[in-house]
Amino acid sequence: MTLAVSALDHLVLTCRDVEESAAWYARVLGMQREAFGPHGRVSMRFGAQKLNLRPCEATQEAWFSGVNSVPGAQDLCFLVADPAGHPEATLAHLRDLGVAVELGPVPKEGARGPINSVYVRDPDGNLVEISSYAGTTAG
Repeated sequence: MTLAVSALDHLVLTCRDVEESAAWYARVLGMQREAFGPHGRVSMRFGAQKLNLRPCEATQEAWFSGVNSVPGAQDLCFLVADPAGHPEATLAHLRDLGVAVELGPVPKEGARGPINSVYVRDPDGNLVEISSYAGTTAG
């Protein structure tokens, strides 16, 4: 038998401050906060996926994780609905929230083809790419 991955279910982000990160992902990207597990762990749900927010002080016994789980080590790309194909709405949203844009809008290559991307950083310094296929040939 050969395994074939069909989707990504969740990612775990190690955070200096879970509450600050949860608030940022809710405010900036519209994710929904959820508690899960026996110890009140925090996740941020979006579509059919979620981010689990792991406190950086959590031990392997308390929260089984990657060997080098440190805050700020991730590059993440999230797709947003942009029916007009214009990243100006994303830029205006970020500006209204006081979120600094590090790069963009710029054309990039997504999993299905060309995307329009804007780059920001979350509270831990993870690089967050906010992208849309709208207005590109991959739609």
